[in-house]
Amino acid sequence: MKRRQALLTLGAAAAVPVAGAIAKEMRGYPHDMSLDKAFMPSPVHQGTSWKVLTDAEERRTLGAVFDRLIPADELGPSATQAGALVFLDGQLAGPYGEGAMLYRKGPKSPGEDQLMQKPQFIATPRERYATGIKALDTYASRAHGKRFADLPPELQDQTLAGMEDGSIQLGRDVNTKAFFELMLMNARESYFADPMYGGNQDMVGWKLIGFPGARYDYRLYADRTGQALGLQPVSLIPKD
Repeated sequence: MKRRQALLTLGAAAAVPVAGAIAKEMRGYPHDMSLDKAFMPSPVHQGTSWKVLTDAEERRTLGAVFDRLIPADELGPSATQAGALVFLDGQLAGPYGEGAMLYRKGPKSPGEDQLMQKPQFIATPRERYATGIKALDTYASRAHGKRFADLPPELQDQTLAGMEDGSIQLGRDVNTKAFFELMLMNARESYFADPMYGGNQDMVGWKLIGFPGARYDYRLYADRTGQALGLQPVSLIPKD
């Protein structure tokens, strides 16, 4: 059995032993549950230097995409107003951008996408963004005479809708539908991740859905089942 085929059956095969292992671990607490500054990542702040998204025009294109996916309205700010680009830059600069948790060894056979029930990539997320954003601007320039960020909102929406449904292709080097899905996933993550990672500034995403964040103790509210608690969300960012 090939490694990629084995991944399909990993969940079912491991269900019983993993459940047993989890039950065993839950009998006690880990020795170290420290959440002080020494054990936390450093907060990502807006205004810091760009690590991966260093090209201003490409940032403008990506920002335009994110702000059509999550636009500003009466419910809250847009994706970029909430720090989406800062979040993505930090993610692409780290293990996520490098594809550290992905199996990317070739060769990739033509039938693997169907086998794994989703597109498979040897390229890292960082590489996919670098290729995809350039291809998106090239398409917009050829089809409409302007870069994507300079198109009117209705044409931007039309382009993104075409990427999503497969009617628009950005070129043979880009899986267009999968690239749209990648951008949508990361835009959502930026809006609802802990502000520690640069997005969800002022916890706007959490406030939108009533998520309380990283609160430690709910004993005072344990008997208020089904009630709106009205709690302000709490971030992992240290207050001092």
